[in-house]
Amino acid sequence: MIKDIFLLLLSAISLGLSFYPFRFSDIFVWLGFIPLFFAIKNKSKKRAFFFSYITGVVFWSITIYWLIHVTLVGMVALILYLALYFGIFGFIFSLTSSFHMGYSILFIPTVWVLTEYLRSYLFTGFGWALLGYSQYKNIVLIQLADIGGVWLISFTVMLVNINLYYLIQKRTSLIRKIKYGLFTFLFIIFALLYGNYCLFSIGTKWKRNGFPLKVSLIQGNIPQELKWQEYTGDFIIERYFKLTLQSLKEDPDLIIWPEASLPGIKGKDPLYYMRLLEFIREIRKPVLFGIVSYQEGRYYNTAELIIDEKNPPQFYQKLHLVPFGEYIPLKKIFSFLEAMVPIGDFSKGKDYTVFTIITSYHYHLSPTKFSVLICFEDLFPHLSRGFVRQGAEFLVNITNDAWFGRSPAALQHLMASVFRAVENRVYLLRCANTGISAFISPFGELFTLKDKTGNDIFIEGALTREIKIKKDTHFSFYNRYPILFPFLLGIIFLYSIIKNAKL
Repeated sequence: MIKDIFLLLLSAISLGLSFYPFRFSDIFVWLGFIPLFFAIKNKSKKRAFFFSYITGVVFWSITIYWLIHVTLVGMVALILYLALYFGIFGFIFSLTSSFHMGYSILFIPTVWVLTEYLRSYLFTGFGWALLGYSQYKNIVLIQLADIGGVWLISFTVMLVNINLYYLIQKRTSLIRKIKYGLFTFLFIIFALLYGNYCLFSIGTKWKRNGFPLKVSLIQGNIPQELKWQEYTGDFIIERYFKLTLQSLKEDPDLIIWPEASLPGIKGKDPLYYMRLLEFIREIRKPVLFGIVSYQEGRYYNTAELIIDEKNPPQFYQKLHLVPFGEYIPLKKIFSFLEAMVPIGDFSKGKDYTVFTIITSYHYHLSPTKFSVLICFEDLFPHLSRGFVRQGAEFLVNITNDAWFGRSPAALQHLMASVFRAVENRVYLLRCANTGISAFISPFGELFTLKDKTGNDIFIEGALTREIKIKKDTHFSFYNRYPILFPFLLGIIFLYSIIKNAKL
């Protein structure tokens, strides 16, 4: 039992550290499941579930402990729920003791990815800390995401884990070790060749031929405890004005402020909204900003674009709200939570809004289109994919991660954004209140706002860069066929179960 507990903790800690801002943190995940596999090897189905569940509890405690800054009750409940997916994985793993090794090599990664897929959509979904996200710095490998999304990266990581597990096992024959090890080796070689092709062939042409657009990201670094105080409105808007004026030295085509950056509520107290309108008239630059709006008795988490007084404002209302954060699901049942955790009362939007600005290049005016993901909407691949399908030429994520203090939360959020860019082959610009604000290229290259010490969170500043936009309607393979890889995994799962079932 002591040995098993040690193995479980080793797995949970290794996997948890993969989502921390360490230099080589992305390496841990390639070995992280091996101790768990040994701990549940030859165990009963019930014990395999329990051991894996405990691993999940420890892993999620390490990974999302920062939710305690918002709600202790919610954090504990979420950890206990998310650990169930580890338990289910361990239970199914215990079934493979009777499988032919050839089936297990594909079956185990398949099961893991299907549990991630289920977790990302069931009960509104929580696609946080997917296995593939840990590889956001592995710029070559993640190019596979434009074929199978982040799911294909998770599959690759688990494929290596299960192969190394069989390689270490003494009872596995040498011929089988070589046979299936060679398969995994060739798969990795393909991934590396494809990644380099994308970076050095497609990427070079993109940078040479893309339509230029210069954008400024404004990170206000407003402390969460000051954000909604009545007496801080002037302080907040003046800081954003100051940083925006600094960015004008770079002559940007578009200026972006974070989620809910404008003080006050549009539709109730228009003071700061009117001040912003006057400011935009003076600087003569389009500004995209986050604001809480009130319409017909409903509150919306909104992104609004103001170009000038001649053009009507364009706005997007958040489609995917945070459950138990921005609204209470099944409110009649969970109404007691209103007194326990800080829950808003927002309504969700209805439209996949595409914003349009007119920019000039070589004296030719051209409309440039983009869409906005608010807060954690970049966790959901279907949202990003939907906006791109509607015509968005790049994506923007405006967010406020100040809730979670100096924790790995901001980095873990950034990881997801990287994959939305690569999956759809578009730029994704992240503008955060306290960080991490960044430009993410269609190939996952990161350019982040940092201070002189290299810190990228809880700093104020403006980051301006020129991005290159493709003006054709070419969609990535993943954008066109998003369900194909999960569908293939479903076939592998069913075929393996049927083929190895005991009659």
